[in-house]
Amino acid sequence: MKTKFTLFTLIIMSMVSCNRTNPFFKEWDTPYGTAPFSEIKLSDYKPAFEEGIARQRAEIQAIIDNPDAPCFENVIAAYELSGQLLSKVEGVFFNLAESDSTPEMQALEEEITPVLTAASDEIFMNPAFFAKVKAVYDNREVLDREQQMATKDLYEAFVRNGVALDEASQARFKEINTRLASLSQKFGTNLLAENNAFKAAIGISISDYPDYMASTADRALRQKAFEAYSSRGNNGGEHDNNAIVVEIMKLRTEKANLLGFPTSAAYLLDDKMAKDPSTVDEFLSRIMAASMRKAKEEIADMQAVMDEDIAAGILPAGSVIEPWDWFWYAEKVRARKYDLDEELTKPYFQVDSVRKGVFFAAEKVYGVKVTLAPEVEVYNPVVKAYRVSDADGSLLGIFYADYFSRETKRGGAWMNNFRDQYQDASGEDVRPVIVNVCNFPAGEPSLLTIDNVSTAFHEFGHALHGFLTKCRYRSVSGTSVARDFVETFSQFNENWAFQTEILSAYAHDYRSGETIPADLVAKIANSLKFNQGFTTGELCAASILDMKWHELTAEQLAQFTDAESIRAFETRVCKEMGLIDEIIPRYRTTYFNHIFNSGYSAGYYSYLWSEVLDKDAFEYFEQQGIFNPEVARRFRSIFLERGGSEEPMTLYREFRGGDPDTGALLRARGLE
Repeated sequence: MKTKFTLFTLIIMSMVSCNRTNPFFKEWDTPYGTAPFSEIKLSDYKPAFEEGIARQRAEIQAIIDNPDAPCFENVIAAYELSGQLLSKVEGVFFNLAESDSTPEMQALEEEITPVLTAASDEIFMNPAFFAKVKAVYDNREVLDREQQMATKDLYEAFVRNGVALDEASQARFKEINTRLASLSQKFGTNLLAENNAFKAAIGISISDYPDYMASTADRALRQKAFEAYSSRGNNGGEHDNNAIVVEIMKLRTEKANLLGFPTSAAYLLDDKMAKDPSTVDEFLSRIMAASMRKAKEEIADMQAVMDEDIAAGILPAGSVIEPWDWFWYAEKVRARKYDLDEELTKPYFQVDSVRKGVFFAAEKVYGVKVTLAPEVEVYNPVVKAYRVSDADGSLLGIFYADYFSRETKRGGAWMNNFRDQYQDASGEDVRPVIVNVCNFPAGEPSLLTIDNVSTAFHEFGHALHGFLTKCRYRSVSGTSVARDFVETFSQFNENWAFQTEILSAYAHDYRSGETIPADLVAKIANSLKFNQGFTTGELCAASILDMKWHELTAEQLAQFTDAESIRAFETRVCKEMGLIDEIIPRYRTTYFNHIFNSGYSAGYYSYLWSEVLDKDAFEYFEQQGIFNPEVARRFRSIFLERGGSEEPMTLYREFRGGDPDTGALLRARGLE
């Protein structure tokens, strides 16, 4: 049963902390102003949140009470600099709640999440504050472009949060926001528990699932693992997510309806690059068709190998490829087609070597230098801290690498900020503090798969977007861009992982120090387009499932009454999209954390959408010379330095000289 705070516990915590200063209430006299994790106690968070909310409330009131005519500096810029304490405590608490959580932190998260949501609603439903923002927005042509974008973002935040609704509708809107925040947090907590239950039952972590399925000969064990993996959140009991999903979707749709949108997808896409659901649906449909054509070829190749096992008496007559067979037989086909066995590549991809490669690529392409910073305190002993510098030695920021799986960490991989980049009130540039969190295998040696290597480069691509930004305002700096644009730069960074010049610098056998041989490099390069029918298909299927959930109307959602109705919906959607029976969506509904707890609702398509931009841009690099310094300089200055200070497609056309070629994605994945 989940730990709850008792009154006695709170009293004791208060007594312990009464003779010390809350670390959040003082300047951090630490290297680079990073968090003093060892000084922070669980009891510090709640009073820091409360004080942070109170201070920002006063700061907003001061903006409202200012008798001067509204202008960018006394409204938008003043708002940008508000909430410093709140940002400080949020940066620490929510990063640790995802990567180093405890039952006590989960309980506090449940308590504080609705409070923070209510505080946000108080700001973005304040008519007096909105009047000031609108006055600046209506006269925005006098502003420079970055100021215009910061003003536009703030104005739209008010509109999208219901500032124009009547009093009764606003009250309901607030109720919905508060409940949604709690439900999303509960979804994530449940999934963490389900992931840990999977590990207890199967003996591996969620992140090790693909490797386990590719290396486990016993078909019955593979089936058991598949069924446990694919049923997470759908097992009944206190960690079941079915009812949570339905309530989330009903509330999201009601929220969209209050704002005049027919579905939550229409509302959520209105401020994205794609703009509307039909554009996304058409985009995904083309990719799904291409990936399923390829997947059927892949099944034929795998079935031929399975037939040999049948002939050898290993499997009974009539056996066919099932979902739990895919990884195992795909690996067999890869070994034959490309003579590539990942057991041979893993020794060259020890985690420290890969980390070195990630840093080396950033230096070779952008001039960025990353050096160990042992003077910076970390929040877990396995985390490492680094100083990130520009070519001239100037500080770009501080980087935490949190690479290994543990039970207190949610599954997946992500980048986040402990501190954003912006200019403070004196005009001084505040540099970011960024973390990459992954779930690579713990222990020594930690040897990575080819997919793991891509993940490390992917997440550092996000980090580079954060480190290289040169913006004045927090709301448009770094990765503060449209959701279907943000993955462009993380996915672009993956392109460097297996370039020969990069590999030669980091892919060394951890036992002998031998550089990865040229024939193995060639085999990796040849195999990168292998199994893309499956890989693209499961990703596209999850993207379509996400869209179909968010395209449901309130009337349609009223028909969902139990877990069976959810499963029936999934089955129908998968059939209509053309997904073959041997593949399931990368994420099924009850463990789709991206869309129910991580901000990708009606947005999981972003990975594929962004990949069109990424692959089209990389084709340009290939045409000009992939290590062409002038091309890299333009890529950095146009994209990475400017964050969200301009519309995404404007930036892209400035770099590329035109619109992206949508075929670039299919070519890169070998699907055309």
